[in-house]
Amino acid sequence: MRALLPLMLLLAALVLAALGALFVGLAPLPPSAVLRALASSQPDLAGLVVREIRLPRVILALLVGAILGLSGAVLQGLLRNPLAEPGLLGISAGAALGAVLAIYYGFAASFAFATPLFALTGAGIAAAAVLALARGGGTLALILAGAAISSTAFALVYLALDLAPNPYATSEMLDWLMGSLAERSWDHVRLAAPFILAGGALLLLTAPGLDALALGELQAESLGVPVARLRLLALAGTALGVGAAAAVAGTIGFVGLVAPHLVRPLVGHRPARVLLPAALAGALLVLVADTATRLIVTPGPPLGLGVLISLVGAPFFLWLVLRMRGRAA
Repeated sequence: MRALLPLMLLLAALVLAALGALFVGLAPLPPSAVLRALASSQPDLAGLVVREIRLPRVILALLVGAILGLSGAVLQGLLRNPLAEPGLLGISAGAALGAVLAIYYGFAASFAFATPLFALTGAGIAAAAVLALARGGGTLALILAGAAISSTAFALVYLALDLAPNPYATSEMLDWLMGSLAERSWDHVRLAAPFILAGGALLLLTAPGLDALALGELQAESLGVPVARLRLLALAGTALGVGAAAAVAGTIGFVGLVAPHLVRPLVGHRPARVLLPAALAGALLVLVADTATRLIVTPGPPLGLGVLISLVGAPFFLWLVLRMRGRAA
């Protein structure tokens, strides 16, 4: 019952936030038009705005936020590190490098979905490289391999930005790196959803093993938990899900770090109990932040989704570090 109430509250908040997001956009629509668009099988112009522009954006926000929150919770349990998140293993950096290469070499200009496909490929290659480098080395080797891959990938990203062939390419790369769900369509949903759902399923399969792993790797193995398989499931699920999320939304940090910590006091500290609430909290964070980017008026281009989340997540990260230091003292 203690774990069920937070889930119900998060679900209710998600429904309200999703409905609210459908009312927000450049084209002001009365509530009756939005509700009619959702109910009618033959929508008018207002219905097309809701169904073809706003609804795919809301669904992508839910999918992206959920997989980021879920992967963060799994990695924190797997690595037994409260500061773990998808970027720690280099998967986000690999996706960023893939997307930047697609823009740098002009594939994005000739093929509309080149950028997300390259990003997804980059995430998969980064995950495979981390797994190969850390093979047989345990948790510490996994973290060090992820740090090495992440540093290398971002160094190549910055090199591509420095050597960009024209200002337009530089601007497009920066826009992608700042993260955004603007101008996304049902095609993006169809591209990302299968990978995100498959990645999420793999991550959920780690739940029983994560509880045992909280006792330590040796203790988990003595209880019959295949730690190597558990690590592979977590890495594969993160690569599929977070890679697909980054492919359609760009670089979005801190959600995987923040979401598990927001729900952990509500559901207890067993890793398995944190997974679903963290996914819901991540979806809520991204959805609310994306809605806020449409409400905040800026003198230039709209505020990037990743930028806004980082502005909120960085102080939370600092508070978390200070809290951990206080406990250690």
